[in-house]
Amino acid sequence: MDFYLTALLQGLCFSALALGIFISMKIFNIPDITTDGSYTLGGVVTAVMITHHQPAYIILPAVIVAGGLAGALTGIIHTKLKINALLAGILVMTALYSVNLSIMGTSNLPLNRLPSLFSLVEISADTNHNAFYIVAVFVLVIIVLIGYLLKTDFGIAMRATGNSESMIRALGVNTDRMKITGLALANALTAISGYLISQYQGFTDISMGIGIVIIGLGSVIIAETLINWFKITSVWLSLGLVLAGAIIFQLVLALTLDIGVDANLLKLVTAAFVLIIVSLPRLKFGRTG
Repeated sequence: MDFYLTALLQGLCFSALALGIFISMKIFNIPDITTDGSYTLGGVVTAVMITHHQPAYIILPAVIVAGGLAGALTGIIHTKLKINALLAGILVMTALYSVNLSIMGTSNLPLNRLPSLFSLVEISADTNHNAFYIVAVFVLVIIVLIGYLLKTDFGIAMRATGNSESMIRALGVNTDRMKITGLALANALTAISGYLISQYQGFTDISMGIGIVIIGLGSVIIAETLINWFKITSVWLSLGLVLAGAIIFQLVLALTLDIGVDANLLKLVTAAFVLIIVSLPRLKFGRTG
């Protein structure tokens, strides 16, 4: 049972990443590969500040700012230099590898026996249960804040930028600024996932972000499939399904390992699972056509 609880915890930790991908890809229609670098950046900033005994109320804002700056840089390169969004993300992601390595000073930084988010409050004597309660509240707060933002005039303008850029520009909205802000927000959320995962697993590794975008993408695709099936238009329900998608994704991977699939094949299974999720709606369309 603890095995699946761990998967559930990882799903909750990755939900901020999934929300970031949801904002960049589904609201702004921008395939942002900065994710791989900003996720690691969140973990690196967390690890370095924890090892330097910085208080928790400073670490989280620092992580958010660092991730936001990475996303804003991608947005500036895309909007101001008129470089393809995918290439802009790749450039920033590549640069972040060196930045992360320089900040951390080593390829791996252990956090065992150091104070963390999960040791601040003891709700339960069981470590996993305690971590679950803390992360659940943490993620719930994030969803409420993002949901509230998307319902404001600014959030509506963000959503309109992705739906009809020319129309919203005609209304006087600076779409370049919206894209930069949106990518900054998306990567700040991604960095928060790195912040959570690093503390949960007890270390930060320079390669922890490699291929991480597929986890967020898979979570969002699951959510999108559920949104389309149930014809959901509510922003709150959509964000809730993104959270559910992140959890489902991790539980499927946990089930894969539980039934005896070699752990070395986990990346292959992950890619195949995402391919199946992407293909299902198209296969259904093909049969009905």
